[in-house]
Amino acid sequence: MTDENARNIAALTLDDYRANAQEFREGTRDHDVSQNIEALLRHIQGEPPYRILDLGCGPGRDLKVFTALGHIAVGLDGAEPFVEMARAATGCEVVHQDFLQLDLPNQAFDGIFANAVLFHLPSREITAVLSKLHATLRTDGVLFCSNPRGDNSEGWSGARYGTWYNWPTWRGLLESVGFVELEHYYRPAGLPREQQPWLASVWHKG
Repeated sequence: MTDENARNIAALTLDDYRANAQEFREGTRDHDVSQNIEALLRHIQGEPPYRILDLGCGPGRDLKVFTALGHIAVGLDGAEPFVEMARAATGCEVVHQDFLQLDLPNQAFDGIFANAVLFHLPSREITAVLSKLHATLRTDGVLFCSNPRGDNSEGWSGARYGTWYNWPTWRGLLESVGFVELEHYYRPAGLPREQQPWLASVWHKG
């Protein structure tokens, strides 16, 4: 895969989110990700409020939660309609950036919440993005991420691109850029493993 291929993949995936922004907002408004939010916050050291980057914040659902809990939440998304929605719904700072061209300040955040977003990157790009996330975390910073699990295959699912990692591969990628595992689990909670399509993991900057 070339750089141009990766850019085209990102553009087409974002185009689908742009075209379906309203439908996506309505369809995900009531999704319960409290287990994931709690997992991130539980591992951050120091006194709150924490500065949290909601990576791929979408319409701003989780920005609202972090703000209601008293934290300083900053959103980032590559789809302009989501950026506008999130700003209007939350009053938070929301940055418009393509993940393939992330420009984040060094050691700026106590935590990063990457819920159902990093799997959209082609596998050749994931290490570079993870390195940038590592750099933007403060010394004791924590990264949460959740991705649909699989057998390390990648390709198109409808109009969106995805990479479906298994746990050993995902762990190796995070460790290769300096992250240290704090915990991992499968979702939704309380179901047999074959009914848990999501792999969630929490990482210390290390």
